[in-house]
Amino acid sequence: MTDSATVLTRPTAPHRPLLGAGHGFWVVASSFLVAMAFSTVPTPLYVLYQQRDHFSSFVVTVLFAAYAVGVVLSLFLAGHVSDWVGRRTVLVPALLLLAGAAVVFLVATTVAELFAARLVTGVGVGMITATATAYLSELHADDRPHAGLGRAELVATAANLGGLGFGTLVSGVLAQYVTGPLTTSYAVFLVLLVVSAAVVAFVPETVAVESRSYHPQRVSVPELARAHYFAAGAAAGASFATLGLFTSLAPAFVANTLHMPSRALAGAVAFLVFGSAASTQILFRRKGTRHQLAVGTTTMSAGLAVVTAALFASSLPLFLVGGAAAGAGMGVLFKGAVSTVAALSSPTSRGEALAGLFLAGYLGLAVPVLLLGIAAQYVAAPYAVLGFSAAVLVVSATAGRRLLRG
Repeated sequence: MTDSATVLTRPTAPHRPLLGAGHGFWVVASSFLVAMAFSTVPTPLYVLYQQRDHFSSFVVTVLFAAYAVGVVLSLFLAGHVSDWVGRRTVLVPALLLLAGAAVVFLVATTVAELFAARLVTGVGVGMITATATAYLSELHADDRPHAGLGRAELVATAANLGGLGFGTLVSGVLAQYVTGPLTTSYAVFLVLLVVSAAVVAFVPETVAVESRSYHPQRVSVPELARAHYFAAGAAAGASFATLGLFTSLAPAFVANTLHMPSRALAGAVAFLVFGSAASTQILFRRKGTRHQLAVGTTTMSAGLAVVTAALFASSLPLFLVGGAAAGAGMGVLFKGAVSTVAALSSPTSRGEALAGLFLAGYLGLAVPVLLLGIAAQYVAAPYAVLGFSAAVLVVSATAGRRLLRG
């Protein structure tokens, strides 16, 4: 969601041995993956925190919302700063900030400390997402100046969504089979984050550092296509709400409603959802926007319906099938929303238009899940998910119909 970067023209500092652009590309990609993976480490652990600290499912959604708030604040306050201070200058501190969050998780004994750790994690991820994506494109262009950007986009998608799934899988397996389930995963990722920051420090810079007065990321709405822009925002919100379901309360549903308390299974479920989302984004990246929107809306709706039915039937296989379908639809629907906004906006305001889309997405990530957490306090989980799914389906279907008519 950043603007195009200025290619570096100033000489690099002679005292710092730098990696080449080709090796730097993979260093940034792996660091991006580690950062996104760390952000989902708590997903399979929420049930263990509930048992230890005796809090409700609603508190789980509050902790999850803290992450979304941190991401939004960071995206608008710092996500675009690397355009003029440098990619490496933002990426290294952001990785170290996540390492700091890992330390807080390691020593946390109260809900307030968990809340702080999730908030800081969100801030770090917000700094990294746009920066790393732009960094990969620029390093790829420097290493392969005559090639297109398809490779960079493919790797960025795999690192982003693939990293989210990888974090839940690693965390779930470690929590299930290694001692210290609430500390081991954070210790592992603390080391990975520190090492990533140290290696990224040797990646060549790709933008010219310049003096510029600071301003938060602006948001703009295309005046001639506002109806379609808001419909794209609603589609993004619906897709992120689906994502939020599987990274907040789904592990508790698997443990309590489906009677499968395995932490490894909880991590694998989230991995399945994120893996499906990443795969469909890659598979449909060359398809037209209308095709992406139609397939995404239909598949995500069908997946949520199957997930809801699985909870009523207490069927794990059905839940897995529904989760895979919902994740697949969510991935391609969000890609269609991004493509729509990119087409509606002018090149000079595209970053500001996409900022509004991500704001809608992260509102969808936090608010519906919070409402789901409240509902789960008063009704059985299948009925709470039924209401959640119905609301998401109405929003996504309405938005999809509007966009497909345009």
